[in-house]
Formats: sequence, structure tokens, C-alpha cells
Amino acid sequence: MELAVKRSGITLAPIRHERVVRHRSHSHKEKVMSRTIAALVMIGLSFGVGRAYAQESSAGPARVEVTYMPAGAAYFTAKDNDPSFGNYGFGTAVTFNLNRFVGVEGELGAMLATSSDLQFGDLSTDTKAPNMLNYTVNIVASPWTGGSVVPYAAGGIGGLTMFERPSLGVSSDETFLTGNAGGGVKWFAPNRRWGLRGDYRFAMTKSKTDAPEFYGRDNRYAHRVYGGVIINMAR
Repeated sequence: MELAVKRSGITLAPIRHERVVRHRSHSHKEKVMSRTIAALVMIGLSFGVGRAYAQESSAGPARVEVTYMPAGAAYFTAKDNDPSFGNYGFGTAVTFNLNRFVGVEGELGAMLATSSDLQFGDLSTDTKAPNMLNYTVNIVASPWTGGSVVPYAAGGIGGLTMFERPSLGVSSDETFLTGNAGGGVKWFAPNRRWGLRGDYRFAMTKSKTDAPEFYGRDNRYAHRVYGGVIINMAR
């Protein structure tokens, strides 16, 4: 729409209101579009951060875990005339997690004798205890899951082989039935590829009538601890 104004015979230039209206409308649309884009960017950033956090917080056990135990110790308590002694331990374990809460674990651990002031019978000098091999099948239960820190309870049965130590009257390898109960804590890295583990078990060895006098004629008890590195093998 154009308006022409005549004054004193002079025709003034037309006023183009349509252009002004269009310019204002275009500016308004740009502002709305800018605000929309900014809002979408903020939503996208929020979604991305939330998803990254969710991925990071999803750290936890995989379907199959392998634990390497480079350092551990077992302390066998005294019983009547049978002495107490301690062994250095290391080993490995494989855990198959049936679901988020329960898993089945097979464990193999060596317990090597260390120098100690072990006194038994007529021995009057420091003597090492026999080396041992422990192998068990355990049930591992984790009531609190979903994070990088997973506490658990565990227990199972298995065998303990005590290797010969003639100086202690152990002339051949002896195998005993064992049971254990305890628990620990697992920590998993955000990438779910590896983790760390600390474990404690209270173990019992069932007696045998034909066992050596040094160990096994009575039920024996032990406290065992270890620290391990977890590798998640299958998700």
C-alpha cells in the first residue's frame, strides 16, 4: 500500500508501510528461530550429558569375570596341640553371573609356606608348614547391583590338598573336604573392562581319621584374605 501526500503542489515520495511491516515480521521470525535453535541445543546437550553419565554409571560385572589374585594370605588357627601357621596365597577364579544378583564361581588357589616359628612335636627349630592347593565351587550373591561398587556374599565347598612335608610327619599328599563362607567388595572401571576385588573367607577343613598328626585329625579353621584384579570377558 502506497500513500502520496500533496502539499503546495509538491508530491511527496510514497511511504512504503508494507516494507516496514515485512522487515519487522522477518526480525521477529529470526528471534523466534534463534530461541528455538538455542532450546534444541540445550536439550541436546542435556540429553548427551545424561546419556554419558548413564553409560559411566552402568559400570559393573559382565556375564563372565576372571579374577587374578596376585596377593593373599591364609592363617590357620591352632587346635589343641596342633600349631597355628600362615601361608602366602595366590590364584585365580572364574565367575559366571547367571543374572544381576547370583553367580557361580570356580576358584583355584595356591598357599605357599613361609618361614615361621612353627613348633611341632620334638622340633626345636623354625620349620615351614606344608604347601597347599585349594579348589572350590562357590555361589556369589550380590544384593546391591547397578553401580561401579558391588558388595557380595559368597560361600561354597571344595577340596584342600596338603603336599608332603616329611619333617612334619606328612609323608604323602593329603586331600581334605573344605567349606567356606565370607564376602567382599568389587569395584569396576567405567569402561566395564576391568576392576578390583577384595575378599575374605572363613574356611573349615573336615577331619580324617587317617590324616597326619600335624594336620587333619581334627576339624581345622582358617582365615583367608586376598586382593585381585578382575577382567570382564563377556558382556
